Amino acid sequence: MRLAGFELRRVAMPLVTPFRTSFGTQRERDVLLAKAVGDDAEGWGECVALSDPLYSAEYVDGAVDVMTRFLIPALAGVSDAVGVGEALRPFKGHPMAKAALEMAVLDAELRLAGRSFARELGSVRDRVPCGVSVGIFDTVEALLDQVRGYLDQGYVRIKLKIEPGWDVAVVRAVRQEFGDGLPLQVDANTAYTLQDARHLARLDDFGLLLIEQPLPEDDILGHAQLAKLLRTPICLDESITSAATAAAAIRLGATSVVNIKPGRVGGYLEARRIHDVARANGVAVWCGGMLETGLGRAANIALASLPGFTLPGDVSASNRFYAADITEPWVMSEGCLDVPQGPGLGVAPLPDALAEATTWTGWVPVAN
Repeated sequence: MRLAGFELRRVAMPLVTPFRTSFGTQRERDVLLAKAVGDDAEGWGECVALSDPLYSAEYVDGAVDVMTRFLIPALAGVSDAVGVGEALRPFKGHPMAKAALEMAVLDAELRLAGRSFARELGSVRDRVPCGVSVGIFDTVEALLDQVRGYLDQGYVRIKLKIEPGWDVAVVRAVRQEFGDGLPLQVDANTAYTLQDARHLARLDDFGLLLIEQPLPEDDILGHAQLAKLLRTPICLDESITSAATAAAAIRLGATSVVNIKPGRVGGYLEARRIHDVARANGVAVWCGGMLETGLGRAANIALASLPGFTLPGDVSASNRFYAADITEPWVMSEGCLDVPQGPGLGVAPLPDALAEATTWTGWVPVAN
């Protein structure tokens, strides 16, 4: 496949309800899509950067800029997704922008070859179980109502966002309301420090699957110390940026579970490498989410069907976040989503829905 360039497109996706975490509240996603255009095929990628640099250093305006000025022009002569990673390696950082371009080229490459994302990555399942991430609410009663609704819909695992002042009492209330049999985990998004260890140890009483990223992303040694003080397994998210950092964190005892988000680690090929490292070390992995549209969701479902993904991920149905998706909606059945089997992602944007949501488009050629 010979690349001509990329169509960049921003789409506005209102959320069905505000999603509050320890780093802010989202009410709408400003999604950056990248369509790879070649002589014989096209493919779609989704950049999961937020509008503001709150979850990570990346943000949508910055992703547009770095793609336009540096990354896309560097892809001259690239013909496959492996080549994307090699061509973009000299540029420091910007994993979410790089991941979107790799995803688009991989989609185009696989559509041309008639192979699916799932097959290419190493899928072993036709369906994957669905967990759901529940944000921070104004009252515990409102949270319990939300959790009850998700359980009624069939979600098999609940993840609670926590922060100082919204943690132990909240988890206790959920356990009391829904019982010890509910698979339950919590996510701090770096909201605590090692000085909070004694407080976080109070979560050990609730039989949680894990506590995700309690400390800042650069505090690997702190996580290793915390892991010795808690019975609850430590899961790293923001700290894991590559297969190398995953191997180091595992070796240091900083994590016994890894959340793999392809955008955070630079793409699906690196996500597969992290999966392989974790599996070789007996460490469970699960697929995290970034409120993706149906495009990114398709790729995440494919990734979550690999053998090392032994815990339900944040691969929720489309209606968890969006009243209307830009693809055919992902609909959950018996707590699971079907792994797409068609060429490439197995899905494509619906033209009318895409046009209605689009706020900006631009064309960036690869260098001649």
